[in-house]
Amino acid sequence: MSELYRLIHAEKANYPIILLCRVLRVARSSYYAWCEGEAARCARQAADDALAHEITVLHIASRHTYGVPRIHAELRRLGRRVNRKRVARVMRERDIRGVTRRRRRSLTRPDAKAKPAPDLIGRDFHAERPVTKQVGDITCLPTAEGWLYLACWLDLATREVVGYAMADHHRAELVVDALDMAHGRGGLEPGCVIHSDSEYVKCRMSRAS
Repeated sequence: MSELYRLIHAEKANYPIILLCRVLRVARSSYYAWCEGEAARCARQAADDALAHEITVLHIASRHTYGVPRIHAELRRLGRRVNRKRVARVMRERDIRGVTRRRRRSLTRPDAKAKPAPDLIGRDFHAERPVTKQVGDITCLPTAEGWLYLACWLDLATREVVGYAMADHHRAELVVDALDMAHGRGGLEPGCVIHSDSEYVKCRMSRAS
């Protein structure tokens, strides 16, 4: 039926609508209802086209790496209130998708020749008193200044970060600096267990000792 309505709409300048509807056996009320709906559809399409333009600009600015979550977050940051599902639909209809250009960095490079460190925690992540059990890890973070590395130590009794350090390198002193902060803030009792599941941290600690 939409084709008939479009034909009537295209020919109404040449022939009366009542004649076109009679010849094509279309009710005038149905045609007028289609016209009202067509205006709403055109408005929605124009809004989607405008949104698609904004998305395309952000996508190009990200070097084609941003997917739906980041595009949606950028739109909200710019004050554009739009539903995430609508962003996903517009990107899907126009085949706009994020591309990962490089593999994720990994800091874990276990030494096959190194002797395994004993697990003094034994999967028991509970401590009766502070500064008796510390757990730590190291990660890398992308920033405007490039990759930065963050080392943290957490006290299992208080569940607080008691030591941390950040630098543009991931040498042994980064882990040690974070541990020095933990010691300086609350001290470490004799026999305090320092634990990390990360082979990378274990490797750094063994090199620093």
